[in-house]
Amino acid sequence: MAKFCERIRELRIERGLKQREMAEQFGLAVNSYQAYEYATRYPEFPGLIAIADFFDVSLDYLVGRSDVRERR
Repeated sequence: MAKFCERIRELRIERGLKQREMAEQFGLAVNSYQAYEYATRYPEFPGLIAIADFFDVSLDYLVGRSDVRERR
């Protein structure tokens, strides 16, 4: 299964968004967001929820515990 860093990058690219746009969406510095995609830093739980909500995917999908995108 994919890792969080792979999933967030894949979802961002599917939406046609730049890393800068993602950082702005979540109130982060660009290098803070980039650290998520490079697996050197991870968001705290409220951040994970916000990202999952933004992409309309389950937390399990986002963190790589499931390959099912839909929220239940």
